[in-house]
Amino acid sequence: MEKFTTYKGAKIRYTDNGKGSAVVLLHGFLENLTMWDALVEELSKKYRVFAIDLLGHGQTENIGYVHTMEDQADMVYSVLSENKIRKACFIGHSMGGYIALAFAEGYPDNVKKIVLLNSTAKADSAERKLNRDRAITAVKQNYSNFVSLSITNLFSEKNREGLTAEIAQVKKQALQTSVQGIIASLEGMKIRNDREVMLHFAPYPILLILGTEDTVLNYEENKSQVENTETELVSLNGGHMSHLENTKELVHHITTFLKK
Repeated sequence: MEKFTTYKGAKIRYTDNGKGSAVVLLHGFLENLTMWDALVEELSKKYRVFAIDLLGHGQTENIGYVHTMEDQADMVYSVLSENKIRKACFIGHSMGGYIALAFAEGYPDNVKKIVLLNSTAKADSAERKLNRDRAITAVKQNYSNFVSLSITNLFSEKNREGLTAEIAQVKKQALQTSVQGIIASLEGMKIRNDREVMLHFAPYPILLILGTEDTVLNYEENKSQVENTETELVSLNGGHMSHLENTKELVHHITTFLKK
């Protein structure tokens, strides 16, 4: 069921489906809550599933010109408070994973489990920060061109041909993101804190799911962050968009982890 609320004067859209313990789905950069449709259908059979349009994405409005991961986490907390949800499992794709970790840092008592999907606990490197600045320039110069190129690069080369309809749909959804929302997110991701320590000391289970051919987040580099931690690692063939490149496997791994 689609619902709306407000946070700091901005309209927030989210969906609330199913009954049971709460699972919160946080989409990635340039995405919106529709990216989770397949997962919502599956998970809402056993859980109460919230999917939220993050600040500046989908039908959720902006609250400023920089959306920090903490801003996003506070907004998520306000949605859950309104629905009287005290504890939840969080599943975050890419930027959504950064927000899940920011939420867990700010509200540790409200977290049961975390799934980081094609995401990382590491902060941006100097090179990635530079790339964010370049992206901001590109957005200002040619918004639709930036979106189109960004989306294509999220899929592994071998999957691009077989998923042309899906890629076109992702681009269509991404073009609904306002220029302000895109830039505010790029600025927020650029300055986010490193949270690798949480993979070592979190009192709740964490699952990291990575695509072996992810061109956005280097697989080998990000795999290394779970060494000597309790964090579980699942590796899937394909790129940054496991929910479209490996839907069945992904649903299997997530449902198994939530059941444990």
